[in-house]
Amino acid sequence: MTCDHDHHFINGRRERTHSADRISVINPATEEQFASIADGDASDVDAAVTAAAEAGEKWAARTPAERAGYLRGLADAFEARSDEMSALVTRQNGTPISISRAMQSQVPVAYRYFASLADDLETEKLVETASGDAVLRREPVGVVGAITPWNGPQPLIAWKLGPALAAGCTAVIKPAPETSLDALVFAEILDAAGIPDGVVNIVTGGRETGAALVSHPGVHKVAFTGSTVAGKAIAAECGRQLKHVTLELGGKSAGILLDDVDLDAFTPLVMSACAPNTGQTCRALTRVLAPSSRYDEIVEMLGATLSAIPQGDPTDPANFFGPLVNATQRDRVESYIELGRTEGAEVVIGGGRPEKLDRGYYVEPTIFRNVTNDMRIAREEIFGPVLVVMPYDTIDEAIAIANDSDYGLGGGVFSPDRDRATEVARRIVTGSVGVNTSTLPIETPFGGLKNSGIGRELGPQSLDAYLEYKTIFRGR
Repeated sequence: MTCDHDHHFINGRRERTHSADRISVINPATEEQFASIADGDASDVDAAVTAAAEAGEKWAARTPAERAGYLRGLADAFEARSDEMSALVTRQNGTPISISRAMQSQVPVAYRYFASLADDLETEKLVETASGDAVLRREPVGVVGAITPWNGPQPLIAWKLGPALAAGCTAVIKPAPETSLDALVFAEILDAAGIPDGVVNIVTGGRETGAALVSHPGVHKVAFTGSTVAGKAIAAECGRQLKHVTLELGGKSAGILLDDVDLDAFTPLVMSACAPNTGQTCRALTRVLAPSSRYDEIVEMLGATLSAIPQGDPTDPANFFGPLVNATQRDRVESYIELGRTEGAEVVIGGGRPEKLDRGYYVEPTIFRNVTNDMRIAREEIFGPVLVVMPYDTIDEAIAIANDSDYGLGGGVFSPDRDRATEVARRIVTGSVGVNTSTLPIETPFGGLKNSGIGRELGPQSLDAYLEYKTIFRGR
């Protein structure tokens, strides 16, 4: 029996959808439908944007310190339901439960961090000029349309909603259809935290719902995480209307192992750096660049490491690889594996479906060797547990391979010599690079170059995307 969710969260209340259309919610581990959500239409979006606009003046008039208090309350309310949220996310998108719990644990941390930014937000400053003085104000941009993906739904809501609320903006969230049930639980968390009516609204639905939100003239800024193709369409519409936009898009990041790399130190990082969340993470280091002198050794280590990571029922904490999110994604990944074979790359491990898992959208962790950077498996985002390992002879060659990409989201350099690794990192054309780590610090900006996006999330810089400058200049 499935549960039909026929409502959105608008102006602090459950509002029944105008649309008769529904989207099925499938458990990717069982391939069974267990719920459906409303496929919101333009009327639903308009009601949510109207509510956000009407709440905007009062919310913007609150002091940053008052808004910080609400954000801390939101963190507390989320924390109280973190275990429930983790289980629900795993049921919707197949994220292994241990990883899902780790993701949800970071959400309250994020809201508290953005509260600290609100505490320090200077909204007005007096500037002396040659002709008088000027009052320099920082004001919220207005209503934000936040469109989030399925692979990390609640953290990626927090990365957008946190700075938006801190800056004094109101918001309409459009979650991915695969992970909308957790967004509806989040609506209850907003209520428990006492967030004023209309400040945060949630409309569920598919592509057309998102398009209606992006094109709505009452939305002043769009924050999107998702595919490059969708991001370009959103950027075009925002450009047509001259509205603010930040885009965190795809990636094909390179992890450079220097010739002195300590494999005992790198091995524990392989899953989190190269194949987190069953490879469904945009900043994963799916292109591993290995020195030719140690190529076979590194390929053997990667194969042994990924082969030893348990895959199966994502609700079992023993498993760290789960299913892919849906049948479409499994088909996509399998098509790339077949393409890799056709292109002449050699499968080291994996390359098929796990024999013992006869249901669920599972694909074996797969590694290709003998890969060159002109192959499509080395250039296009696969978004699954597929690694390509490419040899290099010199540091200059490794950097050239890393930079020869349409993407520029993440990267990594691994060596016991941190200074040497940092020098290499400086030469990689990308938005962020980890040196001997895959942990992304919340205190620093994150975002991409090239086809990986526009703008930055996290860090103090994240507030800039939600604020406008106003100058009031006064004669003597």
